[in-house]
Amino acid sequence: MPANRLGDLRVSNPKTFQLKKCDPDDTLGWHKESALAELNNVKIELDKLQQRLFAESKRGLLLVLQARDAAGKDGTVRSIFSGLNPAGVDVTSFKVPAGREVVQDYLWRVHAVCPANGEIAVFNRSHYEDVLVVRVKGLVPDSVWKKRYRHINEFERMLSDEGTKIIKCLLNVSKAEQARRFQDRLDDPTKNWKFRAGDLADRKLWPKFQDAYDDMVRNTSTSYAPWHVVPSDHNWVRNLAVAKILLNALKEMNPKFPAPEPGIEDIKIV
Repeated sequence: MPANRLGDLRVSNPKTFQLKKCDPDDTLGWHKESALAELNNVKIELDKLQQRLFAESKRGLLLVLQARDAAGKDGTVRSIFSGLNPAGVDVTSFKVPAGREVVQDYLWRVHAVCPANGEIAVFNRSHYEDVLVVRVKGLVPDSVWKKRYRHINEFERMLSDEGTKIIKCLLNVSKAEQARRFQDRLDDPTKNWKFRAGDLADRKLWPKFQDAYDDMVRNTSTSYAPWHVVPSDHNWVRNLAVAKILLNALKEMNPKFPAPEPGIEDIKIV
């Protein structure tokens, strides 16, 4: 894939962003067989850079995966991070708040699982649920969720200032492809567990979610925490695109192995 096509996934002008103008079926000029082979090569590079990031232990990286149901968040995580050192990668899947989370502010549980120095943290859904689901389903008043864009920007600015690289990927799946994947979950007994009746209710809210995603990107894609809109109707395109975005971020960070302890060059183990 030409390098400029990957760059096109980053939202360059948030104020005029419209999700409907992003093609979820785009293959980005790739062919499936070569893309699958390239993903393996990218993972080798990711593994090397992750080792350096972990050893350096001065900065962290946060990858946010936000998407509609069946866009492939779980599959993206499996595809990219299998084989990497689990000691340096932490994946959090955010569910409906429960227990202590209910009585804390909405960012409390998010901050608790942000990456430590040397770590890559992956959010499978994220704090953005609090300007998406809560808005569309009317769980809080407009006056509450509208303030959250500012909260989130300031929160992410703080993380960035403290040494966390932030990459946010909106996995863009079409309504038709989502329907096909839902039907596959119903038809395949090994996938039945993935389907819930509420998925169909959310499909009826597709236009409202579309508006919410538009406003989310317009208000929270920043220079220090940019959004990338990743076409996700083809799993192989989605997986490689996210992997390459992640790889580019790590290359920009350019982590280094720490200098060896002075004097060890003459040590002989007997």
